[in-house]
Formats: sequence, structure tokens, C-alpha cells
Amino acid sequence: MKPISGLSRKIFLKMNPPSEEDCRSSQARILDALKKKGISASFSAAALRQLYPLCENAGWEVTASLGWNGALWEILYLEAGDTEKSHYGLAVDLGSTSVYMRVLNCKSGETIEEASAYNRQIAFGEDILTRIFYAKDNPAHLDEIRRATIRTLTDLLSSLRDKTGIAPSEYLSMVVSGNMTMIHFLIGLDPFCIFQTPYAVRSDAPGFLRGTDLDLPIAGYVYCVPGKANYLGGDIISGILATGIYEEDKISLFFDVGTNGELAVGNRSFLLCGAGAAGPALEGGVVHTGMRAAPGAVESVSLVNGEFHLKTIDDKVPAGICGSGIVDLLSELFLNGWINLQGVLQPEKSSLISIQKNPDTGMEEAAVCYSSGLYFYQSDIREFINTKAAAATMIEYMLHASGIRLEDIDTFYMAGAFGAHIHKESAINIGMYPDVERDRICPVGNTSLEGASKLLLNKDLLTDIDRILDLMSYVQFGAVDNFVEMMQAASALPHTDGRRYPSVMKKLREKVRE
Repeated sequence: MKPISGLSRKIFLKMNPPSEEDCRSSQARILDALKKKGISASFSAAALRQLYPLCENAGWEVTASLGWNGALWEILYLEAGDTEKSHYGLAVDLGSTSVYMRVLNCKSGETIEEASAYNRQIAFGEDILTRIFYAKDNPAHLDEIRRATIRTLTDLLSSLRDKTGIAPSEYLSMVVSGNMTMIHFLIGLDPFCIFQTPYAVRSDAPGFLRGTDLDLPIAGYVYCVPGKANYLGGDIISGILATGIYEEDKISLFFDVGTNGELAVGNRSFLLCGAGAAGPALEGGVVHTGMRAAPGAVESVSLVNGEFHLKTIDDKVPAGICGSGIVDLLSELFLNGWINLQGVLQPEKSSLISIQKNPDTGMEEAAVCYSSGLYFYQSDIREFINTKAAAATMIEYMLHASGIRLEDIDTFYMAGAFGAHIHKESAINIGMYPDVERDRICPVGNTSLEGASKLLLNKDLLTDIDRILDLMSYVQFGAVDNFVEMMQAASALPHTDGRRYPSVMKKLREKVRE
């Protein structure tokens, strides 16, 4: 098996002690021993301070821990004896809502442990724009959000230490994938430029930053995966890296489905990319009984003989409904005629549909009771249809702009927590996904984290990232003249043009015959 050569190294060195015939310095002995192994390096101040008495006490058998700083290897610290197997790094998906951290053994490539937490930035606003306005031109507020970001990461480091026994100071490298705003907040850069013309961000490729300079207690460097544009950040570059679509001859489509939708279409010759707001409805954010994917969230819905059958996370009593459950619910309501093509509830179809006061608005409106005390309101349906229309239109426009047909796409990669758990059939039934062969739709989970992990273990992928960025052409969906009109056409279930969804039309005809 090919040795792993990631963004950090641990090298065991056996050296001769100084003598009158060989009075080279301790520093020179270590650098020369590394050169014999093909490694040129420099010393950190911390490692220099360790030279005495560590080398003498260890009998000149030491392990040098090295981190790549973007230009050369740097000796971060020294240990007595052979500790090459105790070589750890971190991959991080820095999301605006949730943050995921993975510990990897950089010697074996094994995943040791994972942890996740809500981003402490949420205290400054559920949505990113609120946080950005809070920090705008206010260094004290910006630093509050920066420290909340760091606190989220250090909380995860503490949690992982409890699980693994690995101290934060033992990590030699960390790769962070996040959208442009999250990386700005991590570093402490005012991100208002991301939302203001001419959309020239402060930094799109911060590169390798010393962990301690970010107030992170790790030994080595933090690499922030670069972005392409204001709405196209390192999380999408990591996703493209994870799926490998940039290496294939066949054309693929990559869609990271979440509050924002980021899309890429292409292969080894080109990557056409775009991003836009899909909507918080995907995470249950604007639904009265909506919730994130947590214990008690309804994640699967079927409607049989006028009764709902629900599956909840961890089989708990239903407490609300998350994104995948909402897609199932709308699919079942539509196929059974409880909502029409416009998504309007049909009270004559079931006693479970009634007029209720929406606690969020105080207004009375039609609602369907999907579980005891839990209602899905007409306004919820309208909001989610807008969300699915935005997602579908992003795909439609990108294919139109590139001249690529649905049948030309080999694989549709659906990324993100939402894309990983949504039921393909339900998403097609409501027109969120295109009506293609189901085996061409591939849920790939958290590709932001997967791409960060791949890069942590393979330094050569830094050149692949440069290649991906060169291949990418960026489309601003907000600047597309007819985008709103296209969204309106996609606001019907499954679409105004039913011919685009032959399998759904067939199901509806079969329902009528029953």
C-alpha cells in the first residue's frame, strides 16, 4: 500500500551523538537526517527550545513532527523515541448551522472519531445575513462572532478528547471547509463584501494559517479550502474534490442541497457552477412544526387508506418534521389528491384537513394534521414549494446555460445532510429532482467533510484544487433575467409542464383508476 503523504508528517530519526570529529549542532543533525529521507525543513521556535535536553535524554533517537505551511515543511515539535503511529489530524465542515469535526490517523488513514455541534454563531442570528449585519463595520461585534466560531471548534476538540484521549496539542494539521462567510468569520474578516456589489471578498484563498494565530490549541497549521466567488466557497470545492467529477470524462451534476444551493455541472474539461438561496424550509426552518434532524423528528411519511404512517429519528414520539419528512409528506399529499397541482389543500378529501390558527401568524388557514397536535399549514406548503422550485430551477437553468441535456448527465450527486436523507422518489414526485433513472441519482452525504478528509491525507490534492478552480466558471443566478419566471413554472407540482415528469404523471393516472 502506498504510504500516506498528507499535510503533516511524523519522521523517526536515529542519529549519532556529537563528537570531536562531528560537532554539528543538534539542529543541523536533525535537518541533515531529514534530508537523507528526502525532506527539507525548517525549525519552529517551539521545536528549537526542545533540543536540549530532549536529544541527549533520548539517546539521539527522536521523532520530528512536521506540518506543511504552504511553502515548506516546518518542524513543529520533537518527541523522544518512535511515535510515528501517533499521528493525528482534523477535518472540519464549518457550516452556518452545524459544524462537523473528524479525527483521522494520518499514518493509517483511519477515521478515529467524529463529533458535531450547532455553530455558536447562531446566537447572533439564525440566518447568515443577520450575523453579517451585526458585524458590519463593528470590530467588537465581528470579534464576538469570531470567538463564537472558535469556541464551537474548541468545544468539539474537548468532546473528541473525552472520546479519544487525544489532546488538541497533538494534532499536526487541520483542514476546514466552509462557505465564504464562515471562513471570513473564522479568521475575523468583515464579510459584508460578500453581499455587496462588486462582491469582491476580503480573502478567497487564506491558505495555511498557524492554529495558534486563530486561537486554536493545535500544534500545526489550519488550511482553509479556497473558494471561487462570493457564494461559491470551499465547501463546494471540497465536494467536487470528494466526488471526483473534475477527473471524469463523463458529465456529472453536483448539487449541495441546503439552506443555500450550490451547483456544479461538468467533467475534466469544464465546470459550470452557480449558487443561490434554496430556503430554510429544507431544514424545517420556516415550518411551524418543522425541526432539524434530531430525535423525534419525522423523517419519513406514507399515506395509506387515509392514515399517516410516520417514522421518526430514534423512533421517538413525533415532535416535529424535518426536511426529508416534509418532502415525503408533500409527495403523499399530492399523489393522494389532498393537495392540487398548485399545492392547495383540498379539505373535502379528509377530515384531517381543517381550518386552524397558525400560532406563528395568528391567522386562520387550512392545515393538515399529520400527527397528534402537529399541523402542516397551507403557508408551510407554499414556502416549501418555493424552495423546491428554486432548487429545480437552478438545475434547469444550469443545463440550459451549458447546452447539456438531462440524458447527457451520467450521475446526479446530491450532497449535504438533506441530500443524503431525502427519498429520491418523493423528491421526483414533487418536482424537486428531475425525472431520470433512479440509479443515476446518487446521495453522497457530507462531501464538504469528505473532501477535507481526502485533502488532509493527500498533499498532492492541493494541485487538484488549483485545477478545479481553473476549470470553474461561475453563474450568478440572481443576475439571470428570467430566473423568476422559470421558478414560477417550477412552482406547480411537479411542474407546469407535466411532460417533464412522465413517471409522476403515470402514478397520478394509476391513482385515478384505483
